[in-house]
Amino acid sequence: MSIFKRLRDLTMSNINSIIDKAEDPIKMTDQYIRDMQEDLQDAEKAVAAQIAIEKKFKQLYEEQEALVKKREEQAHTAARAQNMDLARRALEEKKTAEEKMAEYKTSYDQNKASADNLRGKLDEMRKQLTEMKNKRETLVARYNAAKAQTEINKALNGFSSDTASAGMKRMEEKMMQMEAQAEASNEMSSKGKSLDDEFEKLGKDQAVEDELAALMKQYENKN
Repeated sequence: MSIFKRLRDLTMSNINSIIDKAEDPIKMTDQYIRDMQEDLQDAEKAVAAQIAIEKKFKQLYEEQEALVKKREEQAHTAARAQNMDLARRALEEKKTAEEKMAEYKTSYDQNKASADNLRGKLDEMRKQLTEMKNKRETLVARYNAAKAQTEINKALNGFSSDTASAGMKRMEEKMMQMEAQAEASNEMSSKGKSLDDEFEKLGKDQAVEDELAALMKQYENKN
């Protein structure tokens, strides 16, 4: 599998589709993030290797470029000294160096273009990963809110207002009955106590009357 296959396939619509079908969107998203991080590490290694190749051809190209310049200067030096053989050899090596320089320049340009392309894809992968992580935070909040709402709805579905109302009415009726019984009991208790009190009071009043009559009679005899 190409290192960048997931990058081509990874679009926000695909992510949303996976989340919609997943039993647990959070776990699915976390797994997808882990997969992206692994692919990103592989991509970084591939880009590093390509950059190394790019730099190597650049070095070879620059070395041949410097050699061309050096052999040209040496050819001029030999010509000024009227040393045709030495000048010829310098020009021959210059020509060989120019051929190699052109070859290395082509390879360098090609590998630099490839490295630049991979750098761009790597940056895009990093951006996708950052977006996914940011999306996860929003997804967690939405998921928890939806889960809480679902639990509330389940509770409400299991809750019958009619049953509760009927139950409450029965409790009210029972309470009224208990209150009536308590009131009746209180009246009976009050009546019982009043009768005893009257008899007790009657006894007390008679004693007072007897004492009063005796006292009056005592003073009546003296008169």
